[in-house]
Amino acid sequence: MSTQTNSVRKKMTLQQLQAKKQQHMPITMLTAYDYSSALLVDQADMDIILVGDSLAMVMLGMDSTVPITMEEMLHHCRAVARGANHAFLVGDMPFMSYQASVGEAMHNAGRFLKEGNMEAVKLEGGRPMAATIEALTRVGIPVMGHIGLTPQSVTALSGYKVQGKTAVAAHDLLLDALALQNAGCFSIVLEAVPAPIAAAISDRLAIPTLGIGAGAGCDGQVLVYHDLLGLFDKFQPKFVQQYANIGQQILTALQQYRDDVQQGAFPTAAHSYDLPEGEWEQFVKMMGES
Repeated sequence: MSTQTNSVRKKMTLQQLQAKKQQHMPITMLTAYDYSSALLVDQADMDIILVGDSLAMVMLGMDSTVPITMEEMLHHCRAVARGANHAFLVGDMPFMSYQASVGEAMHNAGRFLKEGNMEAVKLEGGRPMAATIEALTRVGIPVMGHIGLTPQSVTALSGYKVQGKTAVAAHDLLLDALALQNAGCFSIVLEAVPAPIAAAISDRLAIPTLGIGAGAGCDGQVLVYHDLLGLFDKFQPKFVQQYANIGQQILTALQQYRDDVQQGAFPTAAHSYDLPEGEWEQFVKMMGES
C-alpha cells in the first residue's frame, strides 16, 4: 500500500512519467469506467487511469470494442474525471474516430480533452498512424500509442493472438514503436507481445512502455479493472492476474439479500423509521374521518 496520502499527493504529469522511465521506476496503469471505480483506483495511487474502450465489453455487454461510440466513451470519461484527482487521465479513442482522416482524428481527440476532461488520448496502430499522431501532438494533444495485439483490429488479426512471434514480425513491432516515438507519443502500450521482444523494444525507446501480456521488461503495466477484481468472467486472458474475486462476493451478497427478503428477515426494526409519539394515533383518526 502506498505511504502517500491524498493531502500530499500531487497530480501526475507527463514529465513525472518520463522521469519514472529514466529512473527505472515501474509505472502503474489501470482502467476505470465510472466515478466510483475512478475514486478507488485514484485512492490506490495509480500513476495513470485509462478510460479504455474495453468498457464496451465489461460495462456495456458488447462482443468487442468495435461498436462503442464517441458519445459513449465521452460519457464515461466525464464520470471518471470527476472521481480522479491525482492520476494522469487517458481516454481511448474508439474505432473509426481517428482512422478516416487526420482532421477527424484531431476533432475527436480534442473532444476527449475538451468534453471528456481527459489529459491525453490513446489510439491503436503502428507506422500508418504516425502522421495522425504527429498532427495531434503538434497542436498539444498528448498521445499514447498501442501496438502488438490491437483489439479494434481483431478481425484483421484473425483473433486475439500474440503478436511479434517471429523475428520479422518482432522487427516490424520495433519499427512501429520507433515511428510512434518519433511522431511524438509520450508512451506506448505493448499488448500480447513475447516478453523478450517487449523488453528489447522498451530498452530501445526513450519513452515509457506499458505492458499488458508483454512481460516484466516493460516500463510499466496495465490491466483491466474488471479482470483484476474478478468482475468479468466471459473470458480471461493468460496475462491477467486476478487479485480478488469480487464478482463472486457480490453474487453471494445479492443472493443473501434475496433470501432475506423472501424469508422476511429484511428489513428489521433496525432498518425502519418510527413516528414521533402520538402521531400514529392522530393518523389513524384522520384516516377514519376521510
